[in-house]
Amino acid sequence: MNTSPQINYQTAPERYKHWSIACDGPIATLTMNINEDGGLKEGYKLKLNSYDLGVDIELNDAVQRIRFEHPEVRTVILTSSKDRIFCSGANIFMLGKSTHSWKVNFCKFTNETRNGLEDSSRYSGLKFIAAVNGACAGGGYELAAACDEIILVDDRASSVSLPEVPLLGVLPGTGGLTRLTDKRKVRHDHADIFCTTSEGVRGQRAKDWRLVDEIATPAQFQKTVRDHALALAAKSDRPADGKGVKLTPLNRTQTDTTIDYEFVSIVIDRAARNATLTVKAPTAPQPTDIAGIEAAGVQWWPLQMTRELDDAILHMRTNELEIGTWILKTRGDAQAVLASDATLLAHQSHWLVRETIGFLRRTLARLDVSSRSLFALIDEGSCFAGSLLEIALAADRSYMLALPSTPQRAPRIAVSALNFGSLPMVTAQSRIARRFYEDEAEIAAVRNTVGQSLDAGQALALGMITADPDDLDWADETRMVLEERASMSPDALTGLEANLRFNGKETMETRIFGRLTAWQNWIFIRPNAVGELGALKVYGSGNKAQFDMNRV
Repeated sequence: MNTSPQINYQTAPERYKHWSIACDGPIATLTMNINEDGGLKEGYKLKLNSYDLGVDIELNDAVQRIRFEHPEVRTVILTSSKDRIFCSGANIFMLGKSTHSWKVNFCKFTNETRNGLEDSSRYSGLKFIAAVNGACAGGGYELAAACDEIILVDDRASSVSLPEVPLLGVLPGTGGLTRLTDKRKVRHDHADIFCTTSEGVRGQRAKDWRLVDEIATPAQFQKTVRDHALALAAKSDRPADGKGVKLTPLNRTQTDTTIDYEFVSIVIDRAARNATLTVKAPTAPQPTDIAGIEAAGVQWWPLQMTRELDDAILHMRTNELEIGTWILKTRGDAQAVLASDATLLAHQSHWLVRETIGFLRRTLARLDVSSRSLFALIDEGSCFAGSLLEIALAADRSYMLALPSTPQRAPRIAVSALNFGSLPMVTAQSRIARRFYEDEAEIAAVRNTVGQSLDAGQALALGMITADPDDLDWADETRMVLEERASMSPDALTGLEANLRFNGKETMETRIFGRLTAWQNWIFIRPNAVGELGALKVYGSGNKAQFDMNRV
């Protein structure tokens, strides 16, 4: 049993310790005022607006509430209420005291939250401005860089910096390096200087080097920020008169080996080091028009199921580190899932439907980048159809039960139009396109089955599953593949899975996660960073880090 205190990703504004939300027509302001004594764990203080996982959990929740509860908001301003400090990044003492797995999981969630800002900007018309009103370092600058625009106060003191290399012996790995090059197009020699000096870059030079988009004197700063926010808002189609959906607390029950929501359940087998994650189809008729969707609100199946699945993934990733294999299952009426997909597609331009599709897209991407082995088991009672088929397509392998003697009982899969680009991976590809390396003929063969239910033989012939054991072999074959997986090195599997899941073209997001999986993962266990005299360990002690100067 995992006896360490568990992390809960559910929160609400009335429980925030570090952020506040203020909405004013089309503009929302998220203000950092990080409580020094409000760390998620004991042993460090969150000074200078430095953050830990608890701060990021609140940020993720706040942005999600703006998406769903405040459709009138078109631009979000991120700023600080502390004098001359925007954000000093991840708390170094927290990192120095953390386990390796905690550091990596923390960085991954931070990446996903920041990628989510860019996802909303790209797909939903929700724009973000970083109003940098003081020193902005490390992860603070990385948060700013995830916004559409960075406006820096030009007060001769405030600067932006990525000081991880000179100060800590690690990388600006939560998107810092990648956004400098891929997003902001900072010239590589300027980026080299920026990442190897600790004092930062100020004023006009920061703008000239493309590190920020605009600078403004203290007297003009607030007006400049608001003008830019209104200009971005004017380009958005989020509705001024939209009716928001209140994100009420999830109903979750938990024991040592089970977690249950209404549409998602998890059963943990600690001896086998695996967990079975089951997603259920809607059990009641679902609305097909906007009025019905708005009336259903937070209980609308696509939204409620996605909220539950997202929470389940985060819980398992953070709190169940030894459960290395997730067995993915579905249960219920496939036609109900396909009908729900048809409603999503029919109303995809409506803000609430668009946000729900976006939430599902980001949640499935969270599944993709989880460092767990994912095996889909498509057995009797399954409903891997349309949007739920994406869960099987995200798996490393999928096994589908063949029942040649009783075909009426055989499980079936079905594709919908939603499977061909509405829920892309972080590679910007559909999972079907990724599966077939964008081969148009193979994708077309699958597309031609829209409206059909495919048995195991048909699915195998199309290349949609890994294997189709019959009922005589099913139990032994699935047991053996799960036991074999559990016997292998988790480190080797993490590297293998990350490479194979993102086998196509590179994007900024895949480069971010690739650096986290390989470079930062490696650096975080090297003595130069975390040894007794490593930079992370001695930071703030007055002692100088001692490096092994051998290049590897």
